[in-house]
Amino acid sequence: MRNIMVTGGCGFIGSNFIRFLFEETDFQGRVINVDKLTYAGNPENLKDIAEKYPQRYIFQRVDICDSESLERVWVDYEVDTIVHFAAESHVDRSIVAPDAFIQTNVVGTFNLLELARKHSNQIELFHHVSTDEVFGSLGKEGYFTEKTPYNPNSPYSASKAASDHLVRAYHHTYGLPVTISNCSNNYGPYQFPEKLIPLMILNALEWKPLPVYGDGSNIRDWLYVTDHCRAIWLIMNKGKRGETYNIGGNTELPNIEVVKTICQRLDAILPPEAGKRREDLITFVKDRPGHDWRYAIDFTKIREELGWMPVESFQTGIDKTIRWYLENRQWVDRVRSGEYLQWIEHTTGYKHCFPRIISPAI
Repeated sequence: MRNIMVTGGCGFIGSNFIRFLFEETDFQGRVINVDKLTYAGNPENLKDIAEKYPQRYIFQRVDICDSESLERVWVDYEVDTIVHFAAESHVDRSIVAPDAFIQTNVVGTFNLLELARKHSNQIELFHHVSTDEVFGSLGKEGYFTEKTPYNPNSPYSASKAASDHLVRAYHHTYGLPVTISNCSNNYGPYQFPEKLIPLMILNALEWKPLPVYGDGSNIRDWLYVTDHCRAIWLIMNKGKRGETYNIGGNTELPNIEVVKTICQRLDAILPPEAGKRREDLITFVKDRPGHDWRYAIDFTKIREELGWMPVESFQTGIDKTIRWYLENRQWVDRVRSGEYLQWIEHTTGYKHCFPRIISPAI
């Protein structure tokens, strides 16, 4: 793997993965970051990487639904590996406007697979990053494994399920060297503030209401983003081609406990006035349509076959995340105000449509 195309590399997990490659691995090749720059794509996430590694980090503003532009990037930069993060990923948005999810997550993935198939003599690996939401909802017991039948319940998860099936089919039909990973809920630095954890951190900092769906009993398995990046790189280097690996954080928590933990940690870091608690800001709102009750991942396969385990507990991970948002208020302010979009438009000529942040998001 010498020239790695990372799709969606300006987004939350993609930018963390690129940062991980440069800062925490011995990878010496080039990274070609292909991103359409939708509202959640922010080149500022990698500004320091671009400055430090100008010969090895290349950014190309390309929509993965544009097959001609993808072909140009492949040829110009002699791509041999694809790591596919690019996706519309916010469930609430998929309920309101599912068409973008079908285009990006299904058609875009198809275009990338066709690109890899066309250059099958050059492709080393196509790694596809997916979600545990493709498996549907769990009851009080049990875990998602790599053999769990797909049962997506939202337009978002259905579109990701379709893309998973396409990747798997291209391996079996055309012999394309692929690996797939299905991860649990990520959190950490650079996450767009529509998502639950950064939204709650920022609202709690400003003493704004903390809206929680239903009664907050929905359960998620939380995975610190750097642990996820480390797992992906391990799969890429040691995983068996054609195989799927589940990546979980070993941290099942009801949403209400996540929000309360954030409140308690912020109260300890920034003590409020006497008699005030950030937990009192919690406001229960009407539940989301088709809200899956529980996700939980069994990551036995990647642990036993590749030796991966999450390093961060939720306690250490949430502390790092809170500290990052406290220490990077300029980034937060630029994202929330839309100022970063003006900067992107000025430097690239690409106009964004900055959406209203929907909350809560999980």
